Amino acid sequence: MDNQVIQTLKQRVNIVDVVRRYVALRPASGRHVGLCPFHQEKTASFSVNEAEGFYYCFGCQAGGDVLDFYMRINGLEFKEALKQLAEEAGIELKEFRPDPEFDERQKLKKQCLDMHAQAQEYYRRNLNQVTGDVARGYLRKRGTSPEISTAFGLGASPDDWHGLMNHLVARGFTPEQGVLAGLLSKNEKGNIYDRFRGRLIFPIQNLSGQVIAFGGRIITEGEPKYLNSSDTPIYKKGEHLYGLHQARQAMTRSKRAILTEGYMDVLSLAQFGYADSCGVLGTALTQDQVKRLAGFCSRIDLIFDGDGAGRKAALRSAEMILHQGVGCQVLLMPDGEDVDSLLQTKGREGLEACFEKAADGLDYCLETVRKDFAPREIVAWATGFLGHLSDNALRAYYLPRLADGLGLSEADLRRQGGASGAGFGVSGGHAGGAMRQEARISAGPSGRTRRSVGSDDANDRKFIEFSIQYPDYIPHLAKRGLWNALSTDWGKTLWQRLSLEPFEDVAASLGEEDAKMWRDAIEKHPQLAGEELEEHWDSLCTWIDKQHKEMRRRELMQRLAEYSSSGDVDEVKKVQLAIQALNAPSREEE
Repeated sequence: MDNQVIQTLKQRVNIVDVVRRYVALRPASGRHVGLCPFHQEKTASFSVNEAEGFYYCFGCQAGGDVLDFYMRINGLEFKEALKQLAEEAGIELKEFRPDPEFDERQKLKKQCLDMHAQAQEYYRRNLNQVTGDVARGYLRKRGTSPEISTAFGLGASPDDWHGLMNHLVARGFTPEQGVLAGLLSKNEKGNIYDRFRGRLIFPIQNLSGQVIAFGGRIITEGEPKYLNSSDTPIYKKGEHLYGLHQARQAMTRSKRAILTEGYMDVLSLAQFGYADSCGVLGTALTQDQVKRLAGFCSRIDLIFDGDGAGRKAALRSAEMILHQGVGCQVLLMPDGEDVDSLLQTKGREGLEACFEKAADGLDYCLETVRKDFAPREIVAWATGFLGHLSDNALRAYYLPRLADGLGLSEADLRRQGGASGAGFGVSGGHAGGAMRQEARISAGPSGRTRRSVGSDDANDRKFIEFSIQYPDYIPHLAKRGLWNALSTDWGKTLWQRLSLEPFEDVAASLGEEDAKMWRDAIEKHPQLAGEELEEHWDSLCTWIDKQHKEMRRRELMQRLAEYSSSGDVDEVKKVQLAIQALNAPSREEE
């Protein structure tokens, strides 16, 4: 790629205009400032220099030019971002050097996006024709205005097994391509048919406004009630939120996000003036979704059903939000009500009355845990909550509140927290510090890491000692993903330093306990060589692989539960096959 073309692009595209799509900016001393979209903050430290064409965050040290920003905020590869910005600026790009893998990925993504655009056209057209009578009647019954229907691009799929497939084939796509894009399904006999039939269609868009998936509510006979797109080359469940494209600008102004569960709830909230609302997409709330929201706002208001399942979901969701350092409120709907029905019957005043009774996120968690958990579970929950916090300043903030709210000893909780991975009481400085800085912070002011006890400690110690004895193996352990296999705070802390800092610097700055362990590893343990060292290395690699396999198994079991509860039969089958493949013995085990 001609560098001159890239420079022309950066000169022609105004960085302030691009950043303003995602961040509320205000002028200040010749610059534009706002809240950083890449980390959570309450005081604006994100600065855009229009004259020089770059941005910088003094909080997390993110920075770069307009191309860097566009890549990061949209999760794009360099070439993708460059091509999209070039199209906006009307610049014709010269060809890149050949990259067959990238070109194939881009070709596949473009193909999927084109098919989704065609599907969106098909569904919207159906909504306004005779085939959409039932769907239009359903929307009228639910009180959805035509303006909201248009703003969110609602559509309808006829009760036809091959309507969309024929539409795509007529435009040059094959049925197999439609299956790959998640728009069509293929049964065990090899027959291909429309995935969405007899449903009200809700397009799911990325932040750029492109349709990447669909959700469908049944409006004829059949199950499940809601059906969502499966994972495709352009869509991953748990990464996106329904209505975020429409809501993001309102969120940057209000500094709040209203998060609910249903498609219709999002539409009603928007219709009644809550433009900063969005919804999860058929699965439990994920960390990726929380992080994405945290880039636009400083508070997330959760709205869940007041039944047992809703209360549990609210607890899990509030925990994840608080872990990110974001403010949170929990609104549980009255019995028999959802957001849509409440707004339609009692209007905005009815929902505002519920918001006034909403619980603070931490208070809700503490009350739920006190009420529903046994004493042992309360302690485990508190230490787990603290252990999931990556910011030591947040740990210091939450520790006394958890102890007071749950009737626990702060000193005991501090000790328990240390065993589960929380080094308390030390501030981490800037939120976006490097990993090596985080490692030093976790070790505490004396450089002494807190020790766990039991098998986890022994396993971690085995790998740390091996790394000390044979430092040449450190890069190989890093490539095999040792970090994910370690279980204790002290092990992760010391491994971070070993993998990031010069070996001699780590040895020279250890606390007393770790320095003794370091000396013992070098002086007391015999050095292995030849076949003995090779066998020992193989056993370590096998153990790491088993840990990764177990993590993958737990992840698949969680996904299986989520897809089963949402009625996504296709995804259930895929996950079951993945579990079978994972559990199948390898040749070495047979």
